[in-house]
Amino acid sequence: MGYDALKLELIEWLSKLEDPETIEYLKIVKDSKNSNKDWWNDLSDSEKAGIARGLNDIQNEQTVAHEDVMKKYGL
Repeated sequence: MGYDALKLELIEWLSKLEDPETIEYLKIVKDSKNSNKDWWNDLSDSEKAGIARGLNDIQNEQTVAHEDVMKKYGL
């Protein structure tokens, strides 16, 4: 599918969209493309702490491979 067809498909989908959260999210995405603002500054302290914990887990090799989780739960 070419970009023009994809854009038309998205326009049609967006014109029928009723979900305010999705519309607001799309607005944020659109505005972020036109801004030099760093999204990190918009995160809450708990979100930043969660990211830091995740990075720390990676550094300390305290992670589980996706494939292992899928096998464990039979997915």
